Amino acid sequence: MQIYTVGGAVRDELLGRPVADRDYVVVGASPQTMLDRGFRPVGRDFPVFLHPATNEEYALARTERKTGQGYHGFAFHAAPEVTLEDDLARRDLTINAMARAADGTLIDPFCGQRDLQARILRHVGPAFAEDPVRILRLARFAARFADFSVAPETLALMRTMVLAGEADHLVAERVWQELARGLMEAQPSRMFTVLRECGALARLLPEVDALFGVPQRADYHPEIDTGVHTLMVVDEAARHDFALPVRFAALTHDLGKATTPADILPRHIGHEVRSVHLATALCERLRVPGECRDLALLAARYHGDIHRAGDLRAATLVTLLERTDALRRPERFRQLLQACRCDFNGRLGWQDRPYDSPQRLLAALAAVNAVNAGKVAAACAEKGQIPERIHAARVAAVRHGLEETRNEQENQ
Repeated sequence: MQIYTVGGAVRDELLGRPVADRDYVVVGASPQTMLDRGFRPVGRDFPVFLHPATNEEYALARTERKTGQGYHGFAFHAAPEVTLEDDLARRDLTINAMARAADGTLIDPFCGQRDLQARILRHVGPAFAEDPVRILRLARFAARFADFSVAPETLALMRTMVLAGEADHLVAERVWQELARGLMEAQPSRMFTVLRECGALARLLPEVDALFGVPQRADYHPEIDTGVHTLMVVDEAARHDFALPVRFAALTHDLGKATTPADILPRHIGHEVRSVHLATALCERLRVPGECRDLALLAARYHGDIHRAGDLRAATLVTLLERTDALRRPERFRQLLQACRCDFNGRLGWQDRPYDSPQRLLAALAAVNAVNAGKVAAACAEKGQIPERIHAARVAAVRHGLEETRNEQENQ
């Protein structure tokens, strides 16, 4: 039997990028051969084995045959007579369809190295159309390799797949998995651009697709287009290497602007509440994890208030901290501020503008945390008045902190 390194490890090695994981294909072997050599089976759908010493995955060379719609409708065939080229032919992109032999020889039957050099994402063959997940994977690779373009024939094939309804058969968990991975790439906006170009964005994330072409006030948004702004915000989150919940909140914070009545455009009065409703539906449909969902809903509802923090009085600041649960969840509140920073700086020409809201709100939070709620409660004769008294003490502490800050600034 022959063993080859395949896929992403070969691609990243040729690009000079770090190789995180290595995948291996075994040609000329049967499942029994692998078991006899001490490999442990782990694959449910097709023969994949763990190496007895390294625990790395080794898959038998296989072919695939489409048997139904979606990405579950496949029959796999793995046998000693399946060749390396047969196995590589079932892969999605030419840059992922290369292999390296044990002696270092590069096997590249579909010119993946040529496409690497030309910075092109190109499908291997017509079998690409059999698996709609490949639309998402290609879009994710576009976000990872920001200087790569999509081959025209590949984009045309993706459009055909979308029109044929293939994207409609993707299950929520798989869409979220690829979306989350794409959001964590270097330039996540490219994922959504590619999905939009092939028509898949309107099928998978219609709430996001609807933002394109919706105007905003040019004095606040020089980029004008809400969809363009949203992608700038997502890239801003990536630029700061923020966590996935922040990046997802960046994507969904302005969804309500797509439903603004036409007669009040380019203003978007009340879009925050509408954004919450739309983001809630999106999260339910894609079964978004709670950590990402909760931050997205907070950012949708309160990003406008947080932007105006410099104009808010002490009582309003305390109410904002309480409603966002900043006292009990300070780390999540910091992520909320990160998402709002991305919203503020993710505008044409605004990337380096100073954003003062986080400093003011974190100072207010520190003042609130300094209040001894237990002591306030113990001094209150009427137990029903305890919440009101604690709130009043917090407001007083924040007001005092704001006055001190103002005095310091005046004396500088």
